[in-house]
Amino acid sequence: MRDYYEEQLSRLHTQMIAMGGLCEKAISDATRALTDGDVELAKQIMDGDARINQQERDIEAMCIKLLLRQQPVAGDLRRISAALKMVTDMERVGDHAADIAEIVMQMNEKLPDQFLHICKMGTVAMKMVTDSVNAYVDLNLELAREVIESDDEVDELFVKVRGEIQNAIQEDGSRGEELLDLFMITKYYERIGDHATNIAEWVEYAITGERSEDN
Repeated sequence: MRDYYEEQLSRLHTQMIAMGGLCEKAISDATRALTDGDVELAKQIMDGDARINQQERDIEAMCIKLLLRQQPVAGDLRRISAALKMVTDMERVGDHAADIAEIVMQMNEKLPDQFLHICKMGTVAMKMVTDSVNAYVDLNLELAREVIESDDEVDELFVKVRGEIQNAIQEDGSRGEELLDLFMITKYYERIGDHATNIAEWVEYAITGERSEDN
């Protein structure tokens, strides 16, 4: 019975890695579509969001089955409970990547060189998502806490870009709609960072029984 249980836990971890990979690709593709004004890639991202949603449902079903049939205790119970919470944040990451893709389709042009550094937010947020899932699978508390600390970098970038966009609107009001689109994109990247932080906090809970936000 224990062997079967361990096999199911291993399957859960594999599925979590797979979902994390889908989220990572969605963010990466959204950033590339934004940089290049690639409408076709943006469409693919929106179509691919259904796969992330399905992965969430599959993992939820797997977790519930483990909870009901195996009645895990202590660390295993926390890990499965944490996975249930994490996939909700991961699904939202996919949604925000699709939100960015939708704006790219509306813009239908390359990101202005003036704002190319917005993509750094995407790079940092993507790494946070990847590292938070890896921290869960490897039970790496140090990595989870590094992700939590990285949220400050995303927030600082957001404040910087927001200020630049405000200045650009004041200088040229005719670009208002375009610049508002860019502001929404930076907001979605900030939210992705927030969700990655939530995931890392659930990893911390799975390992220690506590979350940073509780302190």
